[in-house]
Amino acid sequence: MWTTSGPVARAMLVVVFGLTLGCTPTSHTHLVPITSSTLPSWFTGVWTREWIERKGVRTDLFDVHFLQTPSLFADVRIPRDRPSFARAQSFADLSDAELLLLAKQRAFAGTTSVDGALATWHHEIDFQPSDGSADIGRLERIDDGHMLEHATDSSYVEAWRSLDSGAGRFLALRVEHAGRLDRLLLIAGEHFLYARNRSVDLQQAESLDSLIATTHATRAQIISYLDCEFSTGLVRGGVVPWTIQQSTLPWREGKRLDFAAAIAVDEAGNLVSQDASPEHWSTPVNTLTFADRRALFARRR
Repeated sequence: MWTTSGPVARAMLVVVFGLTLGCTPTSHTHLVPITSSTLPSWFTGVWTREWIERKGVRTDLFDVHFLQTPSLFADVRIPRDRPSFARAQSFADLSDAELLLLAKQRAFAGTTSVDGALATWHHEIDFQPSDGSADIGRLERIDDGHMLEHATDSSYVEAWRSLDSGAGRFLALRVEHAGRLDRLLLIAGEHFLYARNRSVDLQQAESLDSLIATTHATRAQIISYLDCEFSTGLVRGGVVPWTIQQSTLPWREGKRLDFAAAIAVDEAGNLVSQDASPEHWSTPVNTLTFADRRALFARRR
């Protein structure tokens, strides 16, 4: 899932049995078509990236969490060498140099479509500024727990490992403000990934580093650029429900996801705002039972 550009050729999904990551396909390789209207069931769930290879060199510099529901997705990538910032409680507690370290993070969320072997991730929230390129990759299924993603221009290969298939339990809650995606909560199995948009979209640039440099951003501007939360964790398997394990806002890690407390279940089983917010709430994906929803979220006050 790497933003790339260039001509895109139609392809069929290669499904390889008895193949380990990085090995050459065997004679058992065969082709299985995927319809464009439905994502393959094996593709949904929670994935982590094991490595990315460019020009024959493999690296593993980010903790990558990718959650794919039957239509919406979110992906957050935290540099492995990012400090924990244990003393920080907000941006105010970080030095200018520490703020620039947060600019190295990557994250994006939106909808996914699949055509043949080609997956396209349509970004609606981006932690990094857009460079105008399409985010398209060719998927290669290895087995139920592994897949490869190939750049359409052969510039990279990514190896992915499944952490949670979701076991048929998926939820996507969208909150829109003035027609713009403001917040997104995704659930697959026992994992969640939450995204909160910044108030204003970033202008196009190669990266946050580049944007900060070219705009000669003040400290206040840099904080506004960074004020975009992507948090991932466990719904019920943590120390407390909705425990955040990793976040683009490091002081949120180890704490409860506040947004979960803002969600209520009405008498019809719909997910709504606790405070009757004027924002538009919708659940484009919901395979949770009524009992599941009541267990996860409070009743409308």
